Amino acid sequence: MNTEKIKTDLKEIKLLFNEPLSNFTYTKTGGPADCLLFPKSIAEVKHIVDYCNEENINWLCLGNASNLIVKDGGIEGFVIMLTELNEVIINDTFVTADAGAKLIEVTQMARDEKLTGLEFACGIPGSIGGAAYMNAGAYGGELVDVFHSAEILLADGSLVTYKSEDMNFSYRHSVLQELKGIVLNVTFALEKGNLSDIQTKMDELTFLRESKQPLEYPSCGSVFKRPEGHFTGKLIQDANLQGLKWGGAQISTKHAGFIVNIDNATATDYVELIKHIQETILKEFDVVLETEVRIIGREK
Repeated sequence: MNTEKIKTDLKEIKLLFNEPLSNFTYTKTGGPADCLLFPKSIAEVKHIVDYCNEENINWLCLGNASNLIVKDGGIEGFVIMLTELNEVIINDTFVTADAGAKLIEVTQMARDEKLTGLEFACGIPGSIGGAAYMNAGAYGGELVDVFHSAEILLADGSLVTYKSEDMNFSYRHSVLQELKGIVLNVTFALEKGNLSDIQTKMDELTFLRESKQPLEYPSCGSVFKRPEGHFTGKLIQDANLQGLKWGGAQISTKHAGFIVNIDNATATDYVELIKHIQETILKEFDVVLETEVRIIGREK
């Protein structure tokens, strides 16, 4: 990678070379990005993608890096971080949030405007773009329930607007997982509500989350999708895996569906422990556990 050329060609964009992604992931693990970029506008995002297409540079986009494991070898090419693309605009009952805005903060802004519908997401630590990518959900609600539209930059540099029916939403899935594109912003269609009722619901869900989830340790959130007819945490408990340590990673003693970083874990610790859990549950119960967490990057 010709770093001097890139610095010159993209001089208006904040970028870092060989930056450890452990500084950004919620697990505090992950190798370096060849080049990490922080665009501040849609125009800059488009400029980066067009540049990658012209220069034949691999790229991928990250949001809040919460439900994500980056392998210890890091990521080749450009990693586009959207954390500085975070404007939120509220127009009557419609909330339009840039991809890098934090979902938790958007739920709070909606509450302050007495808008209901996003309460389920008040504790989900991801970004708006990441939430759309995986149809994030919790406590009976999913993004699809309030999704109106999204502005998306496709891999060829074209801008499109997708409605809900275009997104092919299902459990922890959207069309974006097959389509290489970048969510630039999402518009939610909410409803007028009662501030006290909205706050009460958010308080209830916050209590449930804080009492059941191991928030005191770094983690990637819920590791596995819920298999049909089963609860992931109970399967792991029944297999006597809860509390198992693997390097610096551990299956949480508070919630078996989480893997926490208790002692300078590596991404390899996480990946190997995930594989061990999957193999054990398949052998013991003939149940396939699919990962909810996204695992990306190269081997060290």
